[in-house]
Amino acid sequence: MKLIANCRLAGITGPQDLLLDGGRVAAIGPSIGVPEQAEIIDAGGALAMPGLVESHIHLDKAMILDRCPICEGTLGEAVRLTAAAKAGFTVADVHARAAALVRQAILHGTNRLRTFVEVDPRAGFRSFEAILALKADFAAAIDIEICAFAQEGLIKEPQTGAMLREALRQGADLVGGCPYTDSDPVAHVHAIFDIAEAFGVRVDFHADFDLDPTGSILPEIIAETARRGFGGRVSVGHVTKLAAMIPAEVDRLGAGLAEAGVAVTVLPATDLFLAPQWGPQAAPRGLAPAMRLRQLGVVTSLASNNVLNPFTPYGDASLIRMGNLFANIAQLASDADLEAAFAMIGRDAARLLGVPHELEVGGPATLILVDAPDGASAIRRIAPVLAGWKAGRPTFRRDRPELLMDLG
Repeated sequence: MKLIANCRLAGITGPQDLLLDGGRVAAIGPSIGVPEQAEIIDAGGALAMPGLVESHIHLDKAMILDRCPICEGTLGEAVRLTAAAKAGFTVADVHARAAALVRQAILHGTNRLRTFVEVDPRAGFRSFEAILALKADFAAAIDIEICAFAQEGLIKEPQTGAMLREALRQGADLVGGCPYTDSDPVAHVHAIFDIAEAFGVRVDFHADFDLDPTGSILPEIIAETARRGFGGRVSVGHVTKLAAMIPAEVDRLGAGLAEAGVAVTVLPATDLFLAPQWGPQAAPRGLAPAMRLRQLGVVTSLASNNVLNPFTPYGDASLIRMGNLFANIAQLASDADLEAAFAMIGRDAARLLGVPHELEVGGPATLILVDAPDGASAIRRIAPVLAGWKAGRPTFRRDRPELLMDLG
């Protein structure tokens, strides 16, 4: 039994106590009587919340910069370099790199994530085997769901479709596609939906990853989502084309996404790094307008995408840092907007994944303490995460720094 005293909770004024017992939240209140056998943890005014949710990351190809020298800094180069590198991936190699990144994610407060894992003739099932083992290895601290992913095409490489199906039979949780790398993007979308429908799983696409406002695949994804009754079970990542569209077209597509039940994930670090920098006119910022999509009713999230590889040559799996980067680029200033950014790495990201995200009496004692009084402050300051629990068991602790001299 543990009592987490003097913490903050979203929407509640004043300090609160949380009593954890048997892996559940036994009580919440401003002053809970302390059972004799309870361990007392002073939160020091930190924000208690259910945990951060990484809705889009690639664990299998993280931390490979030493194998992929970047010259162009383009999407095409990133795909080429990674395709060449993954042919040499081994199960042990993928597991070691992914485990290092998952440890960082946990220490930054993430206790649930969705990772894409490439399954194709180059990667074989090696990456998938490694991430499947990783999921079990870290289950006590983080929930990992695996998206079997066709990064380099499905129509031009029909064997990839059979491999995706086999991955789902072996334990993948959902299927993902990448229409813009295939020879027939529309057929690619249909084929991914066919697999999802056959296995009854969710779908997550990488889509519209450029700054040409024409030729969007979103209308096709919206139409197929509606036609197959997949509302609430489809998400798309990147969609940077929206950054180059006129507001009326953004609103039209945004309304379509909201009505069909297609969620959107913005990947600030990757989307900014790979966006074209030069052209006949000033380039847009290269980020999908998440705040406008949110206003239109689209479920939106922010995520890391890649870490230390040709798609994103930096990163540390900190979602709060990612939220701050997004807030800066999107020029967010009000507390309400910054709370929205915080929701996009927590509550709204969980909604995209279709999982609960509540801290309530009777619910699981899975939570973190953020060194800030509220979500807006956490985003403003890139606040560190101090501690975490999963089902009542402690998963990490990070002590507050302390100056060792009197500076007056």
